[in-house]
Parts: sequence; C-alpha cells; structure tokens
Amino acid sequence: MKKFLSILCAGGMTLSMLAGCSSQNAEQAELTPVRLNEVVHSVFYAPQYVAQELGFFEEEGLEVTVAIGNGADKSMTALLSDSADIALLGTEAGIYVYNEGKEDYPKAFLQLTQRAGNFLVSRVDEPDFQWEDLKGSSVIGGRLGGMPEMVLEYVLKENGLKLNEDVEIINNIDFSSTAGAFAGNVGDYTVEFEPVATTLENSGSGYIVASLGAASGYVPYTVYMARDDFMNQHPEIIYAFTRGIYKGQLWVKEHSAEEIAAVIAPQFPDSDVETLTTIIARYKAQDTWKEDPVFSEEGFQLIQDIMEQGGQLTQRVPFTDLVRNEFAESVLASQ
Repeated sequence: MKKFLSILCAGGMTLSMLAGCSSQNAEQAELTPVRLNEVVHSVFYAPQYVAQELGFFEEEGLEVTVAIGNGADKSMTALLSDSADIALLGTEAGIYVYNEGKEDYPKAFLQLTQRAGNFLVSRVDEPDFQWEDLKGSSVIGGRLGGMPEMVLEYVLKENGLKLNEDVEIINNIDFSSTAGAFAGNVGDYTVEFEPVATTLENSGSGYIVASLGAASGYVPYTVYMARDDFMNQHPEIIYAFTRGIYKGQLWVKEHSAEEIAAVIAPQFPDSDVETLTTIIARYKAQDTWKEDPVFSEEGFQLIQDIMEQGGQLTQRVPFTDLVRNEFAESVLASQ
C-alpha cells in the first residue's frame, strides 16, 4: 500500500510538473511575434533595451526579435519590403519616403529620443571647446542626407561656420568605419554615437568635447515607424509595443545611470558596466530620452528646418500625414 502511494505521489508530482510545463509552453505560444529593425545598436536606445531585458514586451504579449539595419535607409528598406513590422529609425527617413509619393508609406507612432545622440570627438583634449574652434579643421561626418550629417551641418551653420570653407566635412567613410578611420589618423575630429565615442576616449584615441544633442535642441531624432496597413490591421500589436516602450521610458526616468547600466549590460557584452554608466549619465544629463511616447509636433517642425537648411527637403510634410499619435496618447491616458 505504501509503495502504491509512493508511486501515486510520484506520478502526481510528474503530472503536476508536466501540467506546469504545458502551461508555460502555452503561455509562450500565446506571444505574438514582432519583427523590429533598429537603425543601429546603441546605448542611445536604452529604454528599448530596458523593455527587452526586464520582459516588458512579454508582459504585453509580444515576442520581439531585433535586427540591426546599420543605417536609416536600410531600416526603412526592411520596413517597405516587409522584412520588418516596426522600425526604429530617424524621422527623416519617413519624410523622404513620403515625399517620394509612395502610397503605403510608413508613419511614426512613438517617439523614443528627443536629442541627437552623437558627440564630437577631438584628437586633443579641449576642455573649453567652442564650435568656432573648428575653423580650419576637418571633421568626419555622416552619410549625406542622414540625420547625423544634417544635425552636424545645422550646428556648424548656427555657429557661423561655412561648410567645406571654414570646416572640411569628410563624408566618404562608411558609418561603421568612421571611428577606425579617426583612430587611424583621418580627420581632426569625428562625430560618433555611443558607445563608440566613449570607447575612443577610453582608448586614448580621442576626447569628447561637445554634444550635438545639446547644441541642436529638441528634435525627434529616433522614432518607431510601421506601415499604415500594418497598424490598421494589427492595432493591438502597436498598442502593446507602445506600452512596452513606455514602461521602459518610465523605468529609465526613475532609475539611476548605474541601475540602467546593470540592466542593459547583456545588450553590450563588449562594454563594461562602468563605461555604460558613464555613457548613460551623459545621455541623462542632456535630457536625451522622452519620458512619454507621444511624438512632439514642435520637434517635427525643427527637424524639417534642419533638413531644409541642409538642402535635403523637397517639400515640408504636414505633421498629421506622417505621425499617428493616437496609440501613444491612448497609452498615456490609460496610466
């Protein structure tokens, strides 16, 4: 009898464990897959990585897989070719597509950053740097028509510098190779995102002397976009994704640079927590991240000013034609 009870209990435990596994598997199976393409992998997008690492997307019923575009044009191509459901990229990419007259052009539904995320790195230490000090020097910029390059040009012009007259801009180096070129003695300065800028500094190859984000003002530098038909057919996915990112935004707002660094460290295995903390503190200090997901109309006008001044805007785009704020506004109102 005792033997029978032992077998029965063991069987009961096995059944219970199997039931638990079955329930867990069913829960996993219920997650809706979402393909996200991010323009680059950078600490600049910390709220998204917090959402990934702390399971905020899973809490909203989503299984988000991430691919890296390595350029706004490539991330936009992924969106247009249906290789991605959502893309994190610069607002300018959406404006370009809109002005090309495409019918099902992607629209922005969530703003992540509100400052440019790149920094000016000098070959020598300049604690009292002023933008006017660039006169007579060369700077490794970005891809023509891309936001890093346009913001750089905007800041130079705002400080009275003439492009390729007062300052030589180097545009013929691939985005992923600019830091290596600078370390190899190309240019007097380079414009870099994080963690590359701090890596150059830590290696003794350069010194961060200025922030383009602080110099250019509040702009919707990176936003999440999706095709209009995708948002219309799957509004529940857009709402869930927006809630997940908003949780990440709030978490970043309420926690220290050290705490954020510890959470997102798995996303950056080549960077130590101390370096990540330095980068995040720098971004926090310049008010880089939006604290809510709503796309700023004022910032949208400024980004078009920057594009217009850079000679990259054929015609201005109405805010409501490119931005769908109803998802972000609804999520914000429900909190």
